[in-house]
Amino acid sequence: MMKIAICDDEQPIREYLKKLTEKCTDADVCVFADGEELLSDQREYDMILLDISLNQNHDTGILNGMDVAKKIREKSDAIIIFVTALKEYVFEGYDVGAFHYLLKPVDEQKFMEVMDKAISQIQREKNAEPLIIKIDGNYIRIPVNNIVYAENDARKIVLHTKNMKEKTYSFYEKMEVLESKLGDNFFRSHRGFLVNLQEIDRYDHTNIELKN
Repeated sequence: MMKIAICDDEQPIREYLKKLTEKCTDADVCVFADGEELLSDQREYDMILLDISLNQNHDTGILNGMDVAKKIREKSDAIIIFVTALKEYVFEGYDVGAFHYLLKPVDEQKFMEVMDKAISQIQREKNAEPLIIKIDGNYIRIPVNNIVYAENDARKIVLHTKNMKEKTYSFYEKMEVLESKLGDNFFRSHRGFLVNLQEIDRYDHTNIELKN
């Protein structure tokens, strides 16, 4: 069963988001009042709805939502959806791979649209076979959705990923072989580059700009 966490320091908002979430899915939904409580939880979540301005009127030593998101990314690839009144954090959100922003007060129809996309992505990822590569005699499993792009480096390929602990992986392989393994969600923009279409923000005839 899918697991979803909701973290907001205002109880009415927590309960409202929980109610909306349970309309979208039969997932196991847990609510948290602050970032420390969420981070101390040992369960692995597929999706986290996170308020950016956690405890903004409290002790400055307490983690805000962006701090919490960065710590989550050190150990998890969960989808993060920020629920906030603060538009100015949008670009910083790319650093933690935020899936979307929902602005307060949260519109129910918009919430449903974003959740539908997020749930669909989670289901695709759960059903997708990971890429298995060999490095120094060890076989490593890499979820395909974690790959941002691949590039040629002499006889090796360098995978650039969203993994916060190990962002790149270098291994021996031919680009055309990797291309066949990764399938139609990846685009061979150049003989030396293979790009995840889901990670493209914009492009023209000569450039591709990624979300990060």
